[in-house]
Amino acid sequence: MRLLLLWLINTLALFTIPLLVETVHIDSFSTALVASLVLGLVNTLVRPILFILTLPVTFLTLGLFIFVINGLMFWAVADFVKGFQVDNFGSAMLGALTYSVVSWVLSTLLIRD
Repeated sequence: MRLLLLWLINTLALFTIPLLVETVHIDSFSTALVASLVLGLVNTLVRPILFILTLPVTFLTLGLFIFVINGLMFWAVADFVKGFQVDNFGSAMLGALTYSVVSWVLSTLLIRD
């Protein structure tokens, strides 16, 4: 049940991003559901591999390269899911950062341990 609640929270966070970042577009709530599911899968399966492969660059940039990895994952999901568009890479980085912050805030407010 907690997993479904987290999925719904992430979907709501993703659905609010076009209100905050004008260059990110989501057609419908169902598109946001699919995109948040794919984003969760990509972040679970692909992101750790990219993190390990780019560990020297991440170390040299004092961890700031993680923002680039997050932007790449966000942009890749936008290319994969129909109805979810990101105009450019800068928008993807800003959208990923906004998604993380909004998701964290909603999770903190709605989930009690």
